Amino acid sequence: MFGFKKRKLKNSTEAASVPLETPQPSENEAADLSRSLEKTKRRFSDGLADFLLGKKSIDETLLDELETRLLSADVGVDATTTIIDELQGGISRKAINDADSLHLKLAEIMKAILLPCEQPLKTETAKPFVILVVGINGAGKTTSIGKLANHFKQQGKTVLLAAGDTFRAAAVEQLKTWGQRTNVPVIAQGTGADSASVIFDAVASASSKNIDIVIADTAGRLHTQDNLMDELAKIKRVLRKLDPAAPHETLIVMDAGFGQNALHQVQQFDQSIGLTGMAVTKLDGTAKGGILFSIARTLKLPVRFIGVGEGINDLRPFNASEFVDALLE
Repeated sequence: MFGFKKRKLKNSTEAASVPLETPQPSENEAADLSRSLEKTKRRFSDGLADFLLGKKSIDETLLDELETRLLSADVGVDATTTIIDELQGGISRKAINDADSLHLKLAEIMKAILLPCEQPLKTETAKPFVILVVGINGAGKTTSIGKLANHFKQQGKTVLLAAGDTFRAAAVEQLKTWGQRTNVPVIAQGTGADSASVIFDAVASASSKNIDIVIADTAGRLHTQDNLMDELAKIKRVLRKLDPAAPHETLIVMDAGFGQNALHQVQQFDQSIGLTGMAVTKLDGTAKGGILFSIARTLKLPVRFIGVGEGINDLRPFNASEFVDALLE
């Protein structure tokens, strides 16, 4: 028995429905995800494999190295502590005694952390099912909406988009372009129009036409912009005149590259308007893909979708096991 003492993390700064069965990814999808997470993998997984090569024992030095790599990938202090402590326990019990057993246990712990976030979005509970998409500028909101429209159409659903970002003419035009690309109608008004009115009209139109899903864009904003946050609350109040349960999903789009800095923003959105799910985008462009573990421990919000590329099919339902396997392969 190694007899490790209770370890403390090295100095670091910590920023402040029953799920449906998720379909197993095809080999091509799994390979695509693995490639998309390449930057995060290089941050700790690949380097760790080199570190383990030829190592005869699993010891404190190895755990120190793993701890550093987890933190550098933005896994977060809480999740990193859980991972290291559970590995240390396995080593002390001699259940972990080589690289293979360490790898298996690491994957098991990481999947257990993420599994509560794996809650696929169920859109059959209302018709139209209204998804209100929120977030700060630059997170990929409008692009994600276009990809969501494509995702639902592939499921055989009818979709309508609402151009609720009336502060930027470019946002309306971008959404219209996605509508043309996916052959989905878009309800829009002029720049400066009342956002709640636009979205109300869209939901009323969808209801009269028996459309399955309405996805509403909103102006990008920071959690400190009280007037814009108030507008989101107004949108919700107006929608409830049509359906007391609407919006049925308030989905925040978060850029994974913002890392720990984004978590506080998401918390503020949640406190202001009440979030029900997340789409974490741009995982392919960052070495901070470990942020999903911090989300699981800090925010405890369902991760509905992850964005792993620029293609129209690169926004996919989140699968915890698939994600960890791609990260550690």
